[in-house]
Amino acid sequence: MSVSFRKNADSIIRRCVISKDTTNINESIRASEVRVIDDEGAQLGVMDLKSALQAAEAQGLDLVEVSPTAKPPVCRIMDFGKYKYQQSKRAAEAKKKQVRVEIKEVKLRPKTDEHDYQFKVKNAKRFLGEGNKVKVTIMFRGREVTHPEFGRKILQRVATDLIELGQIESHPNMSGRFMSMVIGPLKK
Repeated sequence: MSVSFRKNADSIIRRCVISKDTTNINESIRASEVRVIDDEGAQLGVMDLKSALQAAEAQGLDLVEVSPTAKPPVCRIMDFGKYKYQQSKRAAEAKKKQVRVEIKEVKLRPKTDEHDYQFKVKNAKRFLGEGNKVKVTIMFRGREVTHPEFGRKILQRVATDLIELGQIESHPNMSGRFMSMVIGPLKK
């Protein structure tokens, strides 16, 4: 392989690498004319790219393309590193406030005793109170699978016991030897 071909291939590969951040700054801005806003928010007006870059450089800041689809594109004079840092902080804060709903599972059998049933329902109430979804599963063994109506009866009883805390999101359905339904917390 010749050296020039390898250099060309490397430069093409480098250009094809897609970065997550597609914000154009300084020399990567392609428009000939841009609308410029200074670092305090005042509009400097429409000017050619060279004079906008000079104005940004005179303040020791970057020229950042804020709205590339506008006619002409809007650019802001700002400290790009500080801007990226603030964006990452905002994203981390939003992620921290985000609520994750988990699906907790409660397993029963058609022959589950009353005390065990009450214990499982108590756990399901706790899960719903925490804001999680509850998947109630009836496990059939041996010949129990020939009587799915027993499992359906238990699931209906669970649904009525949890009616004040949750609502049925997925009605009872049979898959193999398991019958299950999903109950989600009530919307507040």
